Order: sequence, then C-alpha cells, then structure tokens
Amino acid sequence: MNNAVLVLTGAVSVLAPCVADAQPQHAYPANGQSPSQQQRDESQCATWATQQSGYDPARPPPTAVAQPAPVTGSGARVRGAAVGAAVGGIAGNDVGDAALRGAAVGGVTRRVRNRRAANEQNQANAQYAQNAQASWAGARGACLKGRGYTVD
Repeated sequence: MNNAVLVLTGAVSVLAPCVADAQPQHAYPANGQSPSQQQRDESQCATWATQQSGYDPARPPPTAVAQPAPVTGSGARVRGAAVGAAVGGIAGNDVGDAALRGAAVGGVTRRVRNRRAANEQNQANAQYAQNAQASWAGARGACLKGRGYTVD
C-alpha cells in the first residue's frame, strides 16, 4: 500500500466521526410562533451561538490533514549508522554492512515517528472541530428553548 493511500485512509477514519455527528437541529414552535417569527428567532439564535462558541457553521475551521514529515535530514540515519557500526564492531561483524542496516533502521524509525505525530495531529483537529460544533449546537438549542421552541 503506498503512502498516499495510507494517509487518505487515515484521514477518512479520523474525519468520519465529524461527518456522522453533523446532525441538523430541528426547532418546533411550542408557543404558536409564526413561520416568519421562527425564521427570525433561528437566525438570531444562530448568530448568538456563533458569538458564544466562536464556531460558525457557515465557515467551519479548515480540517487540514497533517501529512507525515518527510525524512529529509540525515540525523536519524546517521545515529542508526553509528549504532549499527558499534554493534557490528562489538559482534565482530562487517562494520560497513552493520552501519548500512543501522542507517536503514534509523530512517524507518523516523518515518514511523513522523507518521504517528501526523495521526495524532489529525485526531486533535477532528476532536477540536467536533467539540466546536457541539458547543455551537448547544448554545443555539439553549437560545431557541429560551424563546419557546422544542429542539431535538
């Protein structure tokens, strides 16, 4: 499986809960409000919810998908080569081959760490978006209930 498929698969699994939780709220007039009054109230409550929560569903925060940082520096490879050479020297093996294997392991280790960090950032982004949306929906619902609506 190539890296693009892995990243896309990870992004879908991280962002899917946000899409699934994006259920619309419905308000039902409990005090005989007219359709035009309900429209005004819903608009005003949506504005108030945006002010209270800092979240605007018309302009949701970008859900940037963090990509794993490429292994461009040689630091991880150099450390891996040094460890490989040391172990190869102690074990009496070919130091050059051990250094090459150590460099490869160092590069793989760095890629794994970079991928893990990108996944953690994606999960944090998704959690932030979900919490902001829930905060907005709660504020809007409270406002509408205060104006005499039943909200589901």
